[in-house]
Amino acid sequence: MEHRLELFSQYLKDTNVDAAFINSTENFFYLTGFHTDPHERLLGLLVFPEADPIAVLPGMEKGQIRDAGWTKEVIGYADHENPWQMMADKMKENGIANVKTVGIEKQVLSYGRSESFFELFENVKVEDIEGQLNNMRVVKDDHEIGIMKEAAELADFGVSVGVEALEEGTTEMEVLAKIEYELKKKGVAEMSFSTMVLFGEKSGQPHGNPGDRRLKPGDFVLFDLGVVWKGYTSDITRTFAYRSVSEEQKAIYNKVKEALEASLAISKPGTRIGDLDQVARDVITDAGYGDKFPHRIGHGLGINVHEFPSMSHLNDGVLKEGMTYTIEPGIYDPEVGGVRLEDDVLVTEDGYVTLTKTPKELRIIE
Repeated sequence: MEHRLELFSQYLKDTNVDAAFINSTENFFYLTGFHTDPHERLLGLLVFPEADPIAVLPGMEKGQIRDAGWTKEVIGYADHENPWQMMADKMKENGIANVKTVGIEKQVLSYGRSESFFELFENVKVEDIEGQLNNMRVVKDDHEIGIMKEAAELADFGVSVGVEALEEGTTEMEVLAKIEYELKKKGVAEMSFSTMVLFGEKSGQPHGNPGDRRLKPGDFVLFDLGVVWKGYTSDITRTFAYRSVSEEQKAIYNKVKEALEASLAISKPGTRIGDLDQVARDVITDAGYGDKFPHRIGHGLGINVHEFPSMSHLNDGVLKEGMTYTIEPGIYDPEVGGVRLEDDVLVTEDGYVTLTKTPKELRIIE
């Protein structure tokens, strides 16, 4: 964390930003090593070009951030105290004055909190610091990659539990409950998003909601799930056929798999990010299913399950070694059902590896 703070402080110095306020839980974790959900209470990190940073959080969590390894200053406030005034007092005490330019996460800091924050200064210029933080987070170090591999293994395990739970007449919610129960037993405290288990025609909804739909022969079964593990996320989708599969279902499945493989094949340093989407989209469009692939090919993956960069065909950025993201083409037909296949991908020195390992060949569950 020290190295990350040093890099960010140097960025502030190089861009003449006198103070920055980090308000998102994700960037707070990235720079402090402490992951928490403060609910409605204020959580923040003040970072300066020269002076030591100051963490601001509910006083009841002051011991936890110390346990996480944070050795810098902490403002731990009680519910009846004003953290904004405490920040002003602490900056004055530390000799931090003449602040002319401040950095904030413009997409995160609420209007109400920005009013309170800017009352600490007079006539300041505002800079958006999210781009710098995104650029720092997009390339993972070895420690982060190790955790993400573990998170992906747990996602693979979740899919295997789901497959084992399939039997005629069971509901989507019953299978979902078994997946999450077994992951809890593995130590997973939180899923990275609402788990999807979709049967039959419901698999044709890209973001369908599991319910009481019962499994029957001939159904597609779509699992989309991920875990939060040591502050990092995973995200996997696999689609199976239950007991039987039609020729149309096979054709849809094979095209999605072909699209996934086409995108993976060009995953390497220097590849234009938008091309990953385009090559997969071309496969699906050329097969006549273009209107049934309504979303981008994937998204960045790390502390957030959806983070920078957006893997759309419009993105002119390039892949770098150490980047992690998802590749998840899909074809969705509300009558036949849908197929989505998704892997978590790590860019290596000369190519890629998939962190998720569940096989992608069409499997009929007997």
